[in-house]
Amino acid sequence: MPARQLRRLRPGRLAWKLAAYSVLLALLPALLVGLHVAQPWLRLGLLLLIFGVSVFVAASYLIMPRLALARELLRQIRRRSFENLELAHVPQGDELNSLIWQVYRTGRTLEKEIEELKRMENYRREFLGNVSHELKTPIFSIRGFTETLLEADPGDEATRRAFLEKILRNADRLANLVRDLTEISRLETGELQLQPVPFELPALVREVLESMEPLAATRQVSLRCCVPENLPRVLGDRERLRQVLINLVDNAIKYNNPGGFVEVRVQEQDGSVRVAVVDKGIGIAPQHIPRLTERFYRVDRSRSREQGGTGLGLAIVKHILNAHQTRLEIESTPGKGSTFAFRLPVAR
Repeated sequence: MPARQLRRLRPGRLAWKLAAYSVLLALLPALLVGLHVAQPWLRLGLLLLIFGVSVFVAASYLIMPRLALARELLRQIRRRSFENLELAHVPQGDELNSLIWQVYRTGRTLEKEIEELKRMENYRREFLGNVSHELKTPIFSIRGFTETLLEADPGDEATRRAFLEKILRNADRLANLVRDLTEISRLETGELQLQPVPFELPALVREVLESMEPLAATRQVSLRCCVPENLPRVLGDRERLRQVLINLVDNAIKYNNPGGFVEVRVQEQDGSVRVAVVDKGIGIAPQHIPRLTERFYRVDRSRSREQGGTGLGLAIVKHILNAHQTRLEIESTPGKGSTFAFRLPVAR
């Protein structure tokens, strides 16, 4: 046997504890037997019997209950049952307690992994259902409009044009959905690499607001910008952050009220720059805020589909900001508006 294995065979705390309990249990009966039995061989036999019984009693008290507990807990863990796992939360002690403690930690780890697998499975089902629904709606619309167009009067130019425009809108919706799904997949797998560089944030904000002016005009929403002078340059991927701002401003316009406003506020705070998109729109109920960045999650499904979104915009925003080592901050009050903000590091 190798020397390393021999070293492992040295008696541990449990062995010393068992020996101490056995000697204490056997000491008094052994003294009594030694005093009353004359024959040496009979006295020796009785002493061995007493010592054996004392070892059995000590083992039954010290070892067997904890072995039974470990066996039962392992059986429950094998069956993916974790209700009685707290019984294994024993204090540190001898080797058996250490074993039971490891059973406890293993059970807790498996419990968390199984819960995560269940959560991911539910998420996968929900995601597939949402994708199927999002694809099904424009496909059925395109098919229906095309069949109607084929049966319509060829000379009716107005009807033909109206249905072709509807087909085009649904085809664009499909294209946007595929584009956003591809974007999220590339962000999650790390295939899409960021290229952080120092850049002027005020110029980017002005570009985004100018590009969103036509949509804001059709919704009767005014756009505002609040950027201080002498703002330091920030570090980030300019094009990806442009995508973030466009998504946030677009949502703020779509879920606003006629006559409302959307304002982009930029300010330097604690060595970073905070960018906030503020609106006075319909607002969001508190129970919806934690799930806003989930794929296809919609607060009001009917209104969301009327706006023409894919339900992936905020999920893309979350992934881009995570890649920048920052997060999306959301504050909202129903009927009073919302604020979506994030921070960027100052370029040194």
